[in-house]
Amino acid sequence: MRTWQIGDVALTKIVELDVTGGTRFILPQATPETCRAMPWMAPHFMDGDGRLKMSVHALLVATPSRRIIVDTCIGNDKQGRTVPHWNDMHGPFLDDLAAAGFTRDSIDTVLCTHLHVDHVGWNTMLSDGAWVPTFPRARYLMARPEFEYWRDQRDVPDQTMVFDDSVRPVFDAGLVELVGTDYRVCDEVSLVPTVGHTPGHVSVRIVSRGEEALITGDFLHHPCQLASSSEARPFSPARPFGDGMCPDSLYLPYSSLISPPPLPLCSQVHRPGFPREYSVYQMLRFPIFRLTCARRQA
Repeated sequence: MRTWQIGDVALTKIVELDVTGGTRFILPQATPETCRAMPWMAPHFMDGDGRLKMSVHALLVATPSRRIIVDTCIGNDKQGRTVPHWNDMHGPFLDDLAAAGFTRDSIDTVLCTHLHVDHVGWNTMLSDGAWVPTFPRARYLMARPEFEYWRDQRDVPDQTMVFDDSVRPVFDAGLVELVGTDYRVCDEVSLVPTVGHTPGHVSVRIVSRGEEALITGDFLHHPCQLASSSEARPFSPARPFGDGMCPDSLYLPYSSLISPPPLPLCSQVHRPGFPREYSVYQMLRFPIFRLTCARRQA
């Protein structure tokens, strides 16, 4: 568990799974040989063999008025997942949330950056053989174009199952609020459209007391994408994780400077052509883009 402070807003990372290697599907160009040529990524973002380090996790966002969870990972008891070890999981995710001070009933907002399998799983939980909302007092915020696309898309069987067990039940329970891709959640938190990975993908912008962050969702998977000049690939239903290594031509609204404190990096990687300079506060899979450095609390 790690926590950062952005002005009056606290962010806590809750990891469901840590993964090293096995990223060929989502980052096919990030071969070990390519990654070993980026020594600044070791040891935090890759191992000594050039295998990428990533994780599946949620971010808890505590503002003065809201208690938010951003993306709800894979979930327990799910079936029909194309990644074998994502089926029938029995992990301590809810216990970890409670240990961080976020019990199920205390969360008032669930934000889904998009509706892929590893971002919506804990939207629901299995109870007496039925999928029920995990956070019964929360509003589940989903971008309208993202929801409508996957609601109507029935040609990708594994994604259809994800929608039916992790999205449709909260919609049928009346807990889903379909919003615009630039929706303002509260004074400190708003959505930013970052389409490409999926048709209605959004990121989550946090601004408080002169500090700023962006929870990217999956418009970036790993910092190696910012250090590569490889061509980005747009979303495709046939290849739902269809990103190349570098997404700058499609997605990057802010960042041109990689410098993720407090992690020790020996160099900075600059990508030209961006109007503003931000720092990347890398949290493994969900980088946070910062104008000023956050104060690490734990």
